[in-house]
Amino acid sequence: MASSSSYNCPCAACKFLRRKCMPGCIFAPYFPPEEPQKFANVHKIFGASNVTKLLNELLPHQREDAVNSLAYEAESRVRDPVYGCVGAISFLQRQVQRLQKELDAANADLIRYACNEIPPALPPHPGLNPVQSMAPARSRPIELIRRVDNQAGGFNYQQPLAFPLPYPFPWNENPSGNTDEGGQDGM
Repeated sequence: MASSSSYNCPCAACKFLRRKCMPGCIFAPYFPPEEPQKFANVHKIFGASNVTKLLNELLPHQREDAVNSLAYEAESRVRDPVYGCVGAISFLQRQVQRLQKELDAANADLIRYACNEIPPALPPHPGLNPVQSMAPARSRPIELIRRVDNQAGGFNYQQPLAFPLPYPFPWNENPSGNTDEGGQDGM
C-alpha cells in the first residue's frame, strides 16, 4: 500500500503512448496529465518520435516555447488541415488591414471636421493685437455652448466652445464692467 501513496500520475504523453512515465521523461514538464488533448494533437500532426528528437536538440530553456508553438500549430492543423495557423495569421492580417483603413478614414473625417471648425482670420481691429482680433466666424450648434446676453435688446448670441481659445475676445464679456470675477453681486 505504501507504493500506491507515492504513485505519480503519468504525463499526458506517456498515458497516450501507454508507457510508463519515468522520472526523467522529456514530455512530463510540458504535457501535464490534465491536458491529454494537447499531446494527442501534437502526436497526430508531428509524431511522438519527431517531438522527442526536437526537444532533445533544444536547450532546456527553449523547450517550453517550442512545445507551445507545436501545440498551437497542431491544434490549428486539426481545425484547418489545409492552412493551419497560416490561415489564422492571414485572417488576422486582413482584419488589421481593414481596421487600419477604417482608422485612416476616421482620422480623415476628424481632420476634415476640425478644419471646418477653425475660424478664419478677421481684419485687425484698430487698437488690438492681431491675435486678439481673431474671433469665431460662424457658430455651429454643438454640445458645449456659452450664452452671451446683450443687455440692450435681449439678443442672444450662442458661441461654440469646441476648442479652448488662446486669445481674449474683442468685446467685453462682463456687462457691468467690473473686473472682479469673484461672482459677488454688490457685496
